[in-house]
Amino acid sequence: MDPREVKTAADARKIIEERGLQYVKVGLFDIDGVMRGKYLSKSKFLGILEKGFGFCDVVLGWDVNDQLYDQESYTGWASGYPDAHVVPVIDSCRELPLEDNMLLFLLEFSDRAETVCPRGTLRRVLQKADSMGYTATAACEYEFFLFNETPKSVREKNYRDMDMFTPGFFGYSMLRASVESDFYQQLMDLCIEMDMELEGVHTETGPGVLEAAIAYDEALAAADKGALFKTYTKILAQQNDLMATFMAKWSPDYPGQSGHIHLSLAGKNGESVFHDPSRPDSMSDEMRYFIGGQQALMPQLLAMVSPTVNSYTRLIPGFWAPTEASWGVENRTCALRAIPGDARSQRVEYRIAAADMNPYLAIAAALGSGLWGIENRIEPTEGIKGSAYDKTFPPELALPRTLWEAAQSLKASSAARSLFGDAFVDHFAMTREWEEREFRKAITDWELQRYFEII
Repeated sequence: MDPREVKTAADARKIIEERGLQYVKVGLFDIDGVMRGKYLSKSKFLGILEKGFGFCDVVLGWDVNDQLYDQESYTGWASGYPDAHVVPVIDSCRELPLEDNMLLFLLEFSDRAETVCPRGTLRRVLQKADSMGYTATAACEYEFFLFNETPKSVREKNYRDMDMFTPGFFGYSMLRASVESDFYQQLMDLCIEMDMELEGVHTETGPGVLEAAIAYDEALAAADKGALFKTYTKILAQQNDLMATFMAKWSPDYPGQSGHIHLSLAGKNGESVFHDPSRPDSMSDEMRYFIGGQQALMPQLLAMVSPTVNSYTRLIPGFWAPTEASWGVENRTCALRAIPGDARSQRVEYRIAAADMNPYLAIAAALGSGLWGIENRIEPTEGIKGSAYDKTFPPELALPRTLWEAAQSLKASSAARSLFGDAFVDHFAMTREWEEREFRKAITDWELQRYFEII
C-alpha cells in the first residue's frame, strides 16, 4: 500500500501490518516551526489512532533552545507542564526513505492546545475561507545555504570561518548543479518519496546557496510540505556530512534567504476568483481586495511571518527583500508581487517571508489578511512601477524594524485577534518578546570590535 493512499484509521492499520512495522514515527511542529516527535510502538500507535494521546505541553512552553519562557501564557510551572491532547493526522502518512521502511504520521494539538497550535491556527483560517466560499492553494519556495560542516565542527569554530559547500557567486549555475548532481538528485528523490515534490531546484547567488520551489497544493498540505522540507533537507544534508541553514541572513556578506509564499483562491466550483481577463493585468476585484488586505495588515502581522531576531537583518534596501508593505505587478522589489497569468496561474507572491518562517503561521498571516481584505473591500495603494526602494510610503505601511516592535504591533491588532484568536495572539506575542529579550543578553562580535579597546 502506498502511504499516499492512507486516508482512514483502517488504512493506517493496514499499511503498518503490511510492512511488519513494530514502531512508527510521529511528529508535530512547535511555535517556531521546529519538528518535535518520537517513535511509538505499533500497539501504542494503533491504540491512539482514533482517540489521540497526551504529548507533554512543554513543547508549547519553551523556545528553540529548549529554554522555558519566563512568562506563562498557555503553560508553565503553575500548571506543572501536563500532557496536551494531540491527534494523528491520518492522511499525512509518509514514507521515510532515510529510515528504511519507516512511516511518519504528523500530529496536531486539539482541545485547548489547538488555540495556540500553528497547524490548528492555519486550519482555522482555512475554515474562514471555506465559510466565505473559497478554497486556497499555496506553495513555499526556500533558499538555503549548504556548508561542508557538521553540528560538532560549527560549534568548535563558533560558527565562524565555515567551509561553504561551493565557492563563488554562481546563480542558476549548470556547472555547480552538474558537478554536485549527487546531492541534488538525492534531494529531489527524497522530496518525491515524501510527497513534497519540487517544481524546481537551482543554485542561487552566493557560495553554496540553493533555491527549491515546492509544488503547489491545498494550503494546509502546502504548509505541511514546507515544514517537512526544511526538516528533512537538514537531515539529508547531515547524512552527507553537510549542514543546511534556513536562517534569514547568516552573513552580512551575502543576500538573505527568502521563503516566499505563492497563494491563489478558487471558488467552490474550482474556478479561480483572482483571474478576470476583462480587467487590467487580469486582476479581479477579489484579487485586488486580497492584496489590499495583505498590504494593510502586513505591518500588524509581520511577527508571524518574520519570527526571529535575525529576520530583521534581511529587511534592508538592495538585498532583494522588501522594506515596506508595497505591491506591484511582476515587481520583485515589492513585498507583494501580483503575478498575472491564465486562470490556473494567476496568484500573489508574498515576498516578505524569509526561510526562517514557520510555514503554518506565515501562510495563516498571508491568507488571513487577504481574506480580511476581501471581507472589508480594502483597496491597495497604486501598484509600484520601478524600484520600491526609491519610493516614499505613508507611515501606516512602514514595517516594524525589530522583532520587539513586530510583537507589539501584533498584540495591538484587532484584526489579528479576530483572525487568529486572543489565545494565539497573546501566546505568540509573548514568545516573540522572550526571543528579543534573550537576544539582548548577548554580546555581539560587532560590540567587541567596536568598543573593547577604544571606548
